[in-house]
Amino acid sequence: MKSFISRYGIMGSFRVLYYLLYTKLFFAGARLVRLPIDVRNKKNINFGKGLTTGVGCRLEAYPIDTSKICLTIGNHVEMNDYVHITAMESVIIGNDVLLASKIYISDCSHGSYSGNELDDSPLTAPNSRKMVTKPVIIEDHVWIGEFVSILPGSYIGKGSIIGTMSVVTGHIPEYSIAVGSPAKVIKKFNFETQMWERV
Repeated sequence: MKSFISRYGIMGSFRVLYYLLYTKLFFAGARLVRLPIDVRNKKNINFGKGLTTGVGCRLEAYPIDTSKICLTIGNHVEMNDYVHITAMESVIIGNDVLLASKIYISDCSHGSYSGNELDDSPLTAPNSRKMVTKPVIIEDHVWIGEFVSILPGSYIGKGSIIGTMSVVTGHIPEYSIAVGSPAKVIKKFNFETQMWERV
């Protein structure tokens, strides 16, 4: 208890105890859910065991098929403050994923901008454009840095790292480090040398 108070302070300790009580009542399998948290359509979200959240997280499920799970969060996922996840078709986050603060993950977009006859006109109000979805998959043991955006259709392979302020728009292979906007792979882990090597 002494180390607990030295870590969080007296008021902080009371706050954490309140969060623990809230977690046990409303997120039984979670480790710690900090408030405030905004969860929309909880029945369409699969929460793994051992979830930890920071303050101000927003988890939204707006499934195309209202009877289905469209947001799956694996076991022992840790998300820091102000993580925002939106799912309409499928967002899957694997086990042991670490999310820094202020991350945005979404499988949907207002309108199509692919460069074909299905594209939406810029003269249409953005909120009136048809929602377009592409699944997002984040595999196990991924670490995502602060201020990262992960956009519809993205895949991040097992054990990869996404550097701060990157924008993921496509495929990041497993055991890679990717940075930038759009995110590009700059290193891969070599299992023979046990080192991260530039590509």
